[in-house]
Amino acid sequence: MKNYASALEAAKLIKSGDRVFIHSIACPPTDLINAMVARANELRKVEIVQIHTEGPAPYTDEKYKDSFRVNAMFVGSNCRKAVNEFRADYIPIFLSEVPHLFESGAMPLDVALVQVSPPDKHGMCSLGPAVAITLAAVRSAKLVIAEINQQLPRVHGDGIIPINSIGAVVEANHPIFEIPIPKINDVESRIGNHVASLVENGATLQMGIGSIPNAVLAALGNHKRLGIHTEMFSDGIIDLVQRGIITGEEKVKHPNKIVSGFAMGTRKLYDFIDDNPIIHMISSSYTNCTAIIRQNPKVTAINSAIEVDITGQVCADSIGPRMYSGVGGQMDFMRGASLSPGGKPIIALPSTTSKGESRIVPFLKLGAGVVTTRAHVHYIVTEYGVAHLYAKNLRERARALINIAHPNHQEAIEKASYEFLGPL
Repeated sequence: MKNYASALEAAKLIKSGDRVFIHSIACPPTDLINAMVARANELRKVEIVQIHTEGPAPYTDEKYKDSFRVNAMFVGSNCRKAVNEFRADYIPIFLSEVPHLFESGAMPLDVALVQVSPPDKHGMCSLGPAVAITLAAVRSAKLVIAEINQQLPRVHGDGIIPINSIGAVVEANHPIFEIPIPKINDVESRIGNHVASLVENGATLQMGIGSIPNAVLAALGNHKRLGIHTEMFSDGIIDLVQRGIITGEEKVKHPNKIVSGFAMGTRKLYDFIDDNPIIHMISSSYTNCTAIIRQNPKVTAINSAIEVDITGQVCADSIGPRMYSGVGGQMDFMRGASLSPGGKPIIALPSTTSKGESRIVPFLKLGAGVVTTRAHVHYIVTEYGVAHLYAKNLRERARALINIAHPNHQEAIEKASYEFLGPL
């Protein structure tokens, strides 16, 4: 390991043609990223590998197109424009498989840029709240360059690495990115109540981030003995933990622990997970492994979508051909939940877009990607109710989905469906 006085000095270790991994979610090492971009005139054809990252991604600016090109495995807002203008690329892949890409050599990494907590008395650093694919990147990269950030929470689990495994370090002292708690509107509250009605006591939960997951969690106040095994969580779980509703006591895998690949939220969340022994951050190759997920009882996987057709096909990564997000872990958990004893895979979404267009549609938009197939879907939930599709034929599915579409669109959807399904 070598200490560098500045991020700019450390960034000089990056060479033209390198494949460079960026620490995920709330933890991109901003000082190192800015230092790398400052060398744009010296660098050519540097490939940036990442999933979603918060904050600016200056390397996606068009003026740097000869220096940097993103290869994203999840399209966040900071690289969406570049991907859809063909200055960056998207790799569709299950989150469970990303660590294997690095570890197997299918996608060898030259450099990993990460944040770590200060080392403890044993010389061990934490990767903080973003372990999911970063742990594999750190273990696989030829060179690890790290910001030792005084403000990064120290999180229990597998994301603990020895400082002597880091090739170069710079000192940093800046907040990590926060995500404000979204306000829950009436539609989201109704969806949350419908989903909560499906959650049984003793269930193991997986959920994402945003208003709908928060609405679901807010509606679980009368539940008991819930557990968490998820790819990520946010502030919404804190109150349920403190009230003794989330205990994890019925889980088979890591009972009494909150198991996750990453966390993203406010400073309150980061303080909650800091040195908290009930938190266990681990690689997404484990959290999202169907064989692991299915062992827990009543796994209730709550995911969202951009649109759903009346046969149950779920588009969750694109708006037509335009990439919006990614495959992520939706299918990992949808399948894991369906195989869990008493499990329930759920897709929850508002019935309409912000422009009033129906999100329950006869046909997916041209070019839309199917993330969850109709054979994997069990429950679709909107503010108008629950459609239980498991073991239903195509006409039965169509009827159930039309019933939870917005009333303004139900007749048009039924008429469009007649052509290929006949009378419903």
